[in-house]
Amino acid sequence: MKVFKFGGASIKSAAAIKNVATIVQQFEANRLLIVVSAMGKTTNALERFVWQAYNHQNYTSTLQEIVDYHTLIIEQLGINSPAFITRILNQFENLKTTASQPGAYDFVYDQVVSQGEILSSLIVNEFFIQQGIPSVWVDARQYLQTDNTWREAKVNWEQSQAKIEGLKKPLQGKVIITQGFIGGSETKTTTLGRDGSDYSAAIFATCLAAESVTIWKDVPGVMSADPKRLPNAVVFDELPYQEAAEMTYYGASVIHPKTIKPLANANIPLLVKNFDDPTLPGTRIHRCKIYKLPPLIVFKDNQCLISCKVTDYSFVNEQQMGHILTTLSQHDVHINVMQNSAITFSFCVDYREPKTLHLIEALSKNFEVYYNTGLTLITIKNYDNSTFNAYRNQPGVLLEQSSRSTLQVLVRL
Repeated sequence: MKVFKFGGASIKSAAAIKNVATIVQQFEANRLLIVVSAMGKTTNALERFVWQAYNHQNYTSTLQEIVDYHTLIIEQLGINSPAFITRILNQFENLKTTASQPGAYDFVYDQVVSQGEILSSLIVNEFFIQQGIPSVWVDARQYLQTDNTWREAKVNWEQSQAKIEGLKKPLQGKVIITQGFIGGSETKTTTLGRDGSDYSAAIFATCLAAESVTIWKDVPGVMSADPKRLPNAVVFDELPYQEAAEMTYYGASVIHPKTIKPLANANIPLLVKNFDDPTLPGTRIHRCKIYKLPPLIVFKDNQCLISCKVTDYSFVNEQQMGHILTTLSQHDVHINVMQNSAITFSFCVDYREPKTLHLIEALSKNFEVYYNTGLTLITIKNYDNSTFNAYRNQPGVLLEQSSRSTLQVLVRL
């Protein structure tokens, strides 16, 4: 069997969902499990909604935007089953109830924002049935089991394996539609982190010993750079697991960072294909060796450079670095690049207010702290002489670091 993942862009409209159905019909003879994200920018809208509701602000227009968007798609798809319409209306009504329940913000966030995937999967499944595709809707929360780390849940692989194996029988001659990004902890909903649907697909595929996972994107495959920034970017025909994993670590957004590991461990190929033109070969990520890859260039915006300076004129030692790293871990902040001098330890992180400001406040108790925001981290992997010189010599560089194969520069663009 195969696992397909369709992201928000691939199901953002009625026309897009019809295109997905056309793609699926070409593979119907094979058993398919399909993971879908929330439609379009629904997750962003739900994030605004839950923030407004939790903080007792007026959320009427935000909620109406979500309702109108999904209702229009349902109408354009020609779905008019009374039972289905009632179910969708109940989902909309449940959003208000869910957002008003007591609990910490991150807990309420998971209960509310997860509804984007529930809505999209219900609509896609109903349209598939209407088109004669033998489709069955499955609630991922009943199968993908996690702990209670809200917004960044950790998978309980043993429990998930036992439950997901139960899908093997329904997959006989059926297409299963389920949700990405979400899981279940006892009776509560959890999420795997933003853009976690790729990871969901990898979890289902691993537990079902799938033949492959295909991620359908709006690009022709994994590219050497974002084509919107660098129009001359090329498509990789194939990539080793390790190379793909490193790409995601440095910030390449085409694949979620947690996706590669379970697939590599199970030796399941990952295909990245274009949903606008399924005839394109795309990129195959699998166990292989490639001896000469072109430079890969990754831009990561919204970065913050933090510098911790010792206050007693002593040198930065291992004990002080350990304190800084412990503080980072306590605040759940990940370092993208770091560098130290005699009296200063500097590092770059994603700027996520207020989390980053809380980190800076904690570090200021022991260090003199300086920080810069609005920066871009550019990583050039497999650099050649041309790219090495071009990027390290550009204006606005605040930090530079290189190794045998990777150059990183933090710049103010």
